[in-house]
Amino acid sequence: MEPRLSLGLRTRLLFAFALLCVVTAAAVAGGIYVQARNEILQRAQDATVQTMRSRLESLYPLRSPAPGQDELDDIAAAVPDHNSVEYAVAIYREMHSPVAPPGRWRPGGTVLALDLGVISPELRQAVAGGEIAWQRVVRQDDVPWLIIGAPLLVTEPDRTTRVSGIEVYAARSLLAEQRSIDGLATSAWLIGGVALAFAVVLALLATRGVLRPVRELGRAARLLGEGEMRTRIAVRGSDELAEVARTFNHTAAELERHVKQLREMEADARRFVADVSHELRTPLAALTAVADVLDGEAAELPEPAGRAARLVSQETLNLTGLVNDLIEISRFDSGVAALALNEVDVAELVRASLRTRGWPEKVDTELPPAVTARLDPRRVDVILANLVGNALRHGEPPVSVRLSADPHWITLEVRDHGPGLDEVVLPHVFDRFYKANAARTRSEGSGLGLAIARENARLHQGDITVTNAPDGGAIFTLRLPRRAPDPDGGPE
Repeated sequence: MEPRLSLGLRTRLLFAFALLCVVTAAAVAGGIYVQARNEILQRAQDATVQTMRSRLESLYPLRSPAPGQDELDDIAAAVPDHNSVEYAVAIYREMHSPVAPPGRWRPGGTVLALDLGVISPELRQAVAGGEIAWQRVVRQDDVPWLIIGAPLLVTEPDRTTRVSGIEVYAARSLLAEQRSIDGLATSAWLIGGVALAFAVVLALLATRGVLRPVRELGRAARLLGEGEMRTRIAVRGSDELAEVARTFNHTAAELERHVKQLREMEADARRFVADVSHELRTPLAALTAVADVLDGEAAELPEPAGRAARLVSQETLNLTGLVNDLIEISRFDSGVAALALNEVDVAELVRASLRTRGWPEKVDTELPPAVTARLDPRRVDVILANLVGNALRHGEPPVSVRLSADPHWITLEVRDHGPGLDEVVLPHVFDRFYKANAARTRSEGSGLGLAIARENARLHQGDITVTNAPDGGAIFTLRLPRRAPDPDGGPE
């Protein structure tokens, strides 16, 4: 699918203004042009008709109702003048065929190049019927001409008039009028161009006034989205854009108030968790000691009492783990968690983590030697304990740990061969207190292990990801830089 061309608001406004100007200028200039053109041509036509009529009236009475060629030439010579009629020809229908006669005259008696071929049959028919008629023609030299035809009337002894059969056709050049009309057209185009430029300037000013608040609104919205809750827009005027600015400012103020309340509630909740966790450490230490004694004596106690002692011991251990996890999370939230970096052999670190928990026989390893990195061993051990422990508890054997490295990163891949994780579960695996009991057996942990593991990885400027293997099982991938940032925040 081809991408659609998107025009900005400024371009659309400029185009709209320009189009409106062009249409308006074209309509006004076109109307004025047509009206002026018709007025110029009508004035020239009326002047020519009046001149020809007055010239023909001076020929009465005719010497003969059936003139010969000489008299026709005299009639043609009497019609032209120096202002209106330039050429004339007189014909006698009963004497001549429709072919042009030789009597064609202009002022001074010069023979002209006007023939009957430029006169339309309709004009000749109207003149033969006793009417004065005219037409406009353009000859081969692209010069417009006005052709006027008039019949000569004769008066009978009974004072009635009839058409004599003598027709006079006069021609006048409209070149001067055409030049005036062309000048009007040129002026109309110039006025239209000036109007277009003026409209573009007005459009630029208008778009500047409209787009400035829009840009400010967009900038303020971006800042608000980036967390600048104190962002506000200057309100100018009282139009619709000013109302939008007021609404934005009111919305931003309400959002700032709600965010402040939420942050205060979140801070109170974190402080409460941290305080409770620390307060529980002392009684838990005592409970742990008692649980150890009960656990040691459980085998010698009667069965109900022994089972209860073992249950108390296990739940005490679980509660201790939960409190420790909550304390660790509170350190991450408060930003006091720090790295204790050491140069370590990563393969040996993995083996030590597995030995400590009694997992060497349960986990297959692929650990190339001589892979060193500057890491926090305790935090990496916590990550491995969570990833491998989850694979052993919730997956199916074989569980494997594979190490790979490049000059800048190390990668630890923990895989099981169980049913894998549901696609709905994958995005939430590292969420706090989230348990994927829909895909795996119910977890006995706190739901904080994977969240703590990812926080430890990110503290190293690394990360943990999870996917399902094509042939079954979940794959957790830990990527850590070989040179983690030092505790002061700068590069090592």
